[in-house]
Amino acid sequence: MSAFGLTPRRAFIVGPTGVGKSELALTLAERLGAEIVNADSRQLYRAMDIGTAKPTLAQRARVPHHLIDVVEPEESVDVARFKLMAEAAIGEIAGRGRPILIVGGSGLYLRALRQGLFQGPPAAPALRRELMELARREGVDRLHRSLMEIDPPSARRLHRNDLARVVRALEVYRLTGVPLSVHQAAHRFSDRFAPSLTLGLRLEREELYRSLERRLDAMMEAGLVGEVNALLARGLAHSPLLRHTIGYREIAAALAGEMSLAQALEQAKRATRQLAKRQMTWFRADPGIIWLAPGGALAQGLKLLQEFFSPTLDVHPSDATG
Repeated sequence: MSAFGLTPRRAFIVGPTGVGKSELALTLAERLGAEIVNADSRQLYRAMDIGTAKPTLAQRARVPHHLIDVVEPEESVDVARFKLMAEAAIGEIAGRGRPILIVGGSGLYLRALRQGLFQGPPAAPALRRELMELARREGVDRLHRSLMEIDPPSARRLHRNDLARVVRALEVYRLTGVPLSVHQAAHRFSDRFAPSLTLGLRLEREELYRSLERRLDAMMEAGLVGEVNALLARGLAHSPLLRHTIGYREIAAALAGEMSLAQALEQAKRATRQLAKRQMTWFRADPGIIWLAPGGALAQGLKLLQEFFSPTLDVHPSDATG
């Protein structure tokens, strides 16, 4: 049994893309003697370094990082596979008696580690084909309206054009007679299996947007176009990974002659701003997050983490002053 018990304590550092989570986590981990588990869905992949703002080799030498560069871009990773990999890493870290910091902005990945996963009934191919055919004939909006009638919480949470998730929510209801939101609420109540602390990092919107634009400019200067070219050379032009990753998909379109690189950069900046806005909406709805003051995040975060991991840490009072 580890120093943290059978269900090791885990602390989370969350927030929108580009807000400074990695830098804060690195410093906190050094002070705490912690190890970091990545919860960014794109940093899992090898050969995607620049455009994912992956921690550098020098940063990873300062603090052990887990779930960085663990799969090839030709592979796919869903939230269930991520959870298995992450729990294995968490177990290893706890076995060494080290505090665990989980860092990222992928809301579903973070939720899986904080609250577990509701698996639901297995897919019913005939029912799924029926729903997909209805969507083809009458549009996804028709399915979304049906979902609103039987499961308003899920319908409000899911975008009306999110076909896969809308179909799954309808499928769960048709198979069980119980709305997906009810299943998930019951699961969250029963599956808080590990003590956790979640710290959130945020910036004023305009300051965050300016930071994101500067970061994309720096990525271009660092060779993002070459990185995308190398992925295209591996035959990934039509892969879901590239098509659904901001920066990569826009540059891939430019390299295919669909737009200029300048236009690609502007589209990527706009998409990144939209992503950050969606992430903040997601995180603001979570009452379990303690938001750190922008000017004092390090000192505040260190104090909270020391209290959370105590008495397993050898902490001196002066350590909390930063």
